[in-house]
Amino acid sequence: MTPVELSRTVLRAVRRAVDDGELSVTVPERAVVTEPGPGGCGDFATTIALQLARPAGQPAARVAEILVPRLVGAAGIRDVVVTGPGFLNISLDAQADPVTGLVREVREKGARYGYGDALAGQVVALRVPYEVRAEVVADAVVRIVGTQGGRATVEHGEPVNLRPVPAPEDPAPLGPDAARWALLHPAPHDRPRITADHLVQREGNPLFRVRYAHARVRSLSRNAARLGFAAEPGPLTPHASHPLLTPLADHPRILAAAATHRAPDRLARHLVTVADAVLALLPCVLPVGEEKPSAAHQARLALAEAAGTVLAGGLSLLGIDAPEHL
Repeated sequence: MTPVELSRTVLRAVRRAVDDGELSVTVPERAVVTEPGPGGCGDFATTIALQLARPAGQPAARVAEILVPRLVGAAGIRDVVVTGPGFLNISLDAQADPVTGLVREVREKGARYGYGDALAGQVVALRVPYEVRAEVVADAVVRIVGTQGGRATVEHGEPVNLRPVPAPEDPAPLGPDAARWALLHPAPHDRPRITADHLVQREGNPLFRVRYAHARVRSLSRNAARLGFAAEPGPLTPHASHPLLTPLADHPRILAAAATHRAPDRLARHLVTVADAVLALLPCVLPVGEEKPSAAHQARLALAEAAGTVLAGGLSLLGIDAPEHL
C-alpha cells in the first residue's frame, strides 16, 4: 500500500464515520500521511483527527477513537495506535509493504507516473507578454497541464494572465538547460538570477544535484548489471526507505498542483527534494567489498531507479535534459 492509497483509505474511514452519524464534518479532499514523528509508531501516521476536531466539535482524541475501528478493518492495515493529542499511527500488513507497492507503480507507469485527470477536458488559455521568462514558463505549463488531462493554449498581448517577474538579462549564454532552470526554478513573483552559478557542478547548485542524481542512478543500474543483478521491488528497512518514500509518493500531487496553479516552479523544487533524498540512499545500493548481491540490494536499486524515473520525467516536462552520464 502506497501513501497515496493509504490516504484514500483514511478518507474512506472518515466518510464511513460521517455516513454512520458519528462525525458531522465535510470529508476533506486529502488526508496527509507521513512517517511517524517522535513518540509515534508503525509505518505511517496521519493528523486527520486533529484536522477534523474543530469542525466536528469534538476533541481530536475522540475523533481518532471513532476512526480507529474503521481503519483497522480496512484491507492492508494491521493495527492503528493513537498517540499524543490524536495522532493515528498505522501499521501495515507485511504484504502491503509501502515501498514495494510504490516502486511497482512507478515502474509500471514509467515517465507517466503522476499523470492524472485533475484538468480533464479543460482548456487553459494562457496570455503572456513578449518576454523570455514568460515564454519559457508558458512552454512548461503547456506540458504540465497535459499531464492532468488538460490542454493549454498560448497567446500574446494584453490583458495577460501569466506574467512572472521578467529576467534581468538574456539567459541564453547559460545554455538551454541552465537557462530554463534559472527561469523556472524561482517562484513567478521572485526575480530570477541569471548567473554562472547555474553552471557550476557542485552541491550548492540545485540543477546540478538533480541532474547528478539522475546520472548516478543510471550509473548504479549499469554497475549492478556488471555484478550480475537487476532491480527488483521489495521491502526495505524503514531507515533506508523513509527519506525517499514520501517525496516519491507525493509526486502525483505536486504535478496536479503545478498544473492547476500554472506553477512549474513547484515541480522544479520537488525534483530537488527527490534528488537530495535519493542521493542519501545511493551509497547503500550496491554491495561493498566481499558482500554478495542480495534481495535488499535489488530492492534498494529498484527504489533508486524509481526516483530516477521521476527525475527524468520531471526534467523533461521542464524542457531540460536528463543526462545518462555527468
